[in-house]
Parts: sequence; structure tokens; C-alpha cells
Amino acid sequence: MLLYGIKNNQQQIEEDIKTNLKENWKIDRISKVNLSILKLAIYEIKYTQVPFKVAINEAVELAKKYGDENSKTFVNGILASIVKE
Repeated sequence: MLLYGIKNNQQQIEEDIKTNLKENWKIDRISKVNLSILKLAIYEIKYTQVPFKVAINEAVELAKKYGDENSKTFVNGILASIVKE
């Protein structure tokens, strides 16, 4: 179900990521792991009943486990920016 939801809303989810990147960043620069984590968390925040704090916490934990040393900060920053919108 999550995969279908992400796929069906992929264009909007990717647009949310693009609009919350810093000026000199492009979505192509984001690692596949971080991009997947962001897409999952954004879908949970915008399209499900999962509280945003829970979705962000889960995403940061995944970034710590599967990403590099900067992943948790990057993922947290993008998601926090999206929640503020």
C-alpha cells in the first residue's frame, strides 16, 4: 500500500523535495537511500494519519542506519522544512 501511494503521488512528493532543497542543490544529487527515505516520510506526513513527529523520527533513524554521517541532518532538515509549509 505504501509503495502504491508513493508511486501515485510521486510527482507531488518530488516537487516538495525540490522546493525545499537549498539553492545550489538538485534532486539528482541526493543519494538513492536518502531520496527513498524522504519519499516515504513525505508520503506518511501528507497522505496518511501518521503524526509528522513520528514520521520524521522514523526517517531520521533510517538515515542513521542506512545513510552516511550527514544523512540524518539532511533528512531532518528537508522534512522539517516541509512540515513548516
